[in-house]
Amino acid sequence: MKLQIKDTFTKNLPADKILENSRRQVTEAVFSFANPKKTKAPKVLHVSQEMASELGISEEETKSEFFKKIVTGNEVYPNTKPFAMCYGGHQFGNWAGQLGDGRAINLFEVEHKQKNWKVQLKGAGETPYSRTADGLAVLRSSVREYLCSEAMYHLGIPTTRALSLSLSGDDVLRDVLYDGNPAYEKGAIVTRVATSFLRFGNYEIFAARKDIKNLKILVDYTIHHHFSHLGNPSKETYIQFFKEVSERTLAMIIHWQRVGFVHGVMNTDNMSVLGLTIDFGPYGWLEGFDFGWTPNTTDRQHKRYRYGNQPNIGLWNLYQLANALYPIIQEVAPLEAVLNQYKIDFEQQSLEMMKSKLGLYTSDENDTKLMQNLEDTLQLVETDMTIFFRSLSNFTDAESGFQLIKKSFYDFDTISDEVKSQWDSWFQKYAERLQIERLSSEERKEKMDTVNPKYVLRNYMSQLAIDAADKGDYSLIDELYQLLKKPYSEQPKYEKWFAKRPEWARNKVGCSMLSCSS
Repeated sequence: MKLQIKDTFTKNLPADKILENSRRQVTEAVFSFANPKKTKAPKVLHVSQEMASELGISEEETKSEFFKKIVTGNEVYPNTKPFAMCYGGHQFGNWAGQLGDGRAINLFEVEHKQKNWKVQLKGAGETPYSRTADGLAVLRSSVREYLCSEAMYHLGIPTTRALSLSLSGDDVLRDVLYDGNPAYEKGAIVTRVATSFLRFGNYEIFAARKDIKNLKILVDYTIHHHFSHLGNPSKETYIQFFKEVSERTLAMIIHWQRVGFVHGVMNTDNMSVLGLTIDFGPYGWLEGFDFGWTPNTTDRQHKRYRYGNQPNIGLWNLYQLANALYPIIQEVAPLEAVLNQYKIDFEQQSLEMMKSKLGLYTSDENDTKLMQNLEDTLQLVETDMTIFFRSLSNFTDAESGFQLIKKSFYDFDTISDEVKSQWDSWFQKYAERLQIERLSSEERKEKMDTVNPKYVLRNYMSQLAIDAADKGDYSLIDELYQLLKKPYSEQPKYEKWFAKRPEWARNKVGCSMLSCSS
């Protein structure tokens, strides 16, 4: 396994001068060197061959002993120095100070076919940023991260990727519900890949410490390596950089809203500066269409990161990034202009996204009203978001509309005449609106089916794979992995996954209740 190794990150950015791997505050550094922990009996459970080929690794090489040792932290690739990044962050709206890669260790940079990738292990042991934790991860959260990052990619959503999922062979102690009942679980490691893992918090930490010198070094590095089209660093470039981060962040969140994805923990340390979905913890997909839903038990009371609030949180997080960049820009007005534009763009892009889900490609002055009416009607009774929108692509006439979406209701038999009447009324308006369109119903269906996925990674699906994997059966991980590679295709052999959440999963840990504990 011969990789084309680069070291632009470690060569161009300030390193922690202390080399011992002790938990501490790290100042004037973007990263600290830290080696992964050797594990007892590592075993590779699954590999994304697609991602492997992006790195220049053949399928045969992914089956080698050397590959296994590298992706489980038992060997360091020749002439590389693993490291953990230093960053801070706002967690649930409060500044948390230094956070950093507490359980992620970056292995190396690979260049292949003119693309640069950073490869890191999640769950490979402690770093200077582990605080009171052990730096390890468990099978439960690792299966979820591995499957979700690849699922997001195939949904067409900007995301970090996953290369491999492995068992460490060690047991890890976790209190899954934070209720004082810890238990041992199987340890696991995910190999994650991205063009960059830089987060809003990387910039915030320097601004918070008034370390403007290193803030500028990091911003200049980011522009040079990831936003080079903006030109050489200058005040104007910094403003353009912030503008592009804002645009990418919004584009990512609009995609989340489109497929009903709820991140669950949109802290600023979990926000990629490249607008990638990053850190798959207590995430979930909407089952019933509900703007107030959050999958994160920690957030259950205040619902800060609920589905309907994600665009607002994106903006709030961008305000924090603006504050972090202010010391090298020294002007408020251009930063405020970018933030105000986000609000304008959100309204416009959100409407366009919803129109695409309904197969509407022309404009009408009542479109916003039609959307709002739909969103209100969807919430009258529990209605599955994914099944509803996918079924809607088969719409032909208002009379059969209600029967068409029958499969998306969680309790069809109890639906009142009043609710049915409201649905009939909406379908009538929808049918009238479609008269303006120029596409045939077949053409419309084809286009709608490219934005409304048939298959998403529902939490109960992950949980079934986790339960099987706990017993040593990894076949369901592969089945879901294969299914989610073509989320917009019919895939008749996987039809059983085009289904509402089963009742047993409604209040089950891992299906409806998830914590950050992993």
